[in-house]
Amino acid sequence: MTEPRTVVITGAARGLGLASAARLYREGWRVVAAMRTPDRGMPLLLAATGASEGDDRLIGVQLDLLDSASICAAAKAIEERVGTPYALVHNAGISSAGMMEETDIELWQRMFATHVMGPVALTQALLPSMRAAGEGRIVLVGSTAGVRGQPGTAPYSASKGAMERWGESLACEIAPFGLGVTVLVTGTYDTDIITDAGTTDDRDFNGPYARLHQSMNSRGRFAMKFARSPERFADGLVKALADRGAFRRHGVGPDASMLLASNRLMPAPGMHHMSRLVLGIPRQGSMREGAYPLTTAQRAMVFAAKVLPQPVLTRLASLAMRLSPAKPAPDRSEAQ
Repeated sequence: MTEPRTVVITGAARGLGLASAARLYREGWRVVAAMRTPDRGMPLLLAATGASEGDDRLIGVQLDLLDSASICAAAKAIEERVGTPYALVHNAGISSAGMMEETDIELWQRMFATHVMGPVALTQALLPSMRAAGEGRIVLVGSTAGVRGQPGTAPYSASKGAMERWGESLACEIAPFGLGVTVLVTGTYDTDIITDAGTTDDRDFNGPYARLHQSMNSRGRFAMKFARSPERFADGLVKALADRGAFRRHGVGPDASMLLASNRLMPAPGMHHMSRLVLGIPRQGSMREGAYPLTTAQRAMVFAAKVLPQPVLTRLASLAMRLSPAKPAPDRSEAQ
């Protein structure tokens, strides 16, 4: 009987990673599910697959991409349990919200450690045996934010862009040994990473970027209504693992495919202008000296202030304050 091929998936405790691990298990792969907290993540994965504990086609491995010792231990555990994996899928990720000026350097370091430095270290540890095998695939789960830098998510965009450039370099280096690299540019999927609870929130709604946050927040929440299920992403990963070329780059989801097509056809200033319009960001120079452009609601308030008596305005302001929900404290959750 032919041994099943082995795939290692990072961030397999939730979201795209969990859906992908379950799908590949059902497709007959031996799945090594790497995650920061296997005690919490493996029961979810066992339930999603219907597998039993001890199944040699579903193996949990502890992995913290921020800890070099954990990466070395995970690589050793993988090779001891399954030998040489055929595929390595770098899926683990974290997200953030906030303008570049608002984000602290520790967040940038954590973002690059999760999306670039950690994956590089794990690949370095597993690559010698994969290279000796003469076949295999390394899949990098990228993002539309890595194709074009997106405002309000600079650390995420920068690290995902760096991940793609690393993948392009790596593909040329390992192709002569029979290995290949695929970058999956993901669109919007309904996972924890797009929620308030799954995002490091550094936005200051009372600072100089408040006007931008208000517009981007409302438009972003509207876009989330069209998020696809993680299981739809797994379709794209199955196809990626069947790639045979030295380097491939696929959009997964209609929004990702549309962005890739636009990016090929439209010059950089045009893409910048399109992003600005989509996110409701005012034109260059319009916010100098604190002259923030007013939203439609704000213009209505200014008009009301001109025509309504002061006692009425005072009562309306008091009512608005009572009805306005308090902004929840930011959650510093990370991907599993």
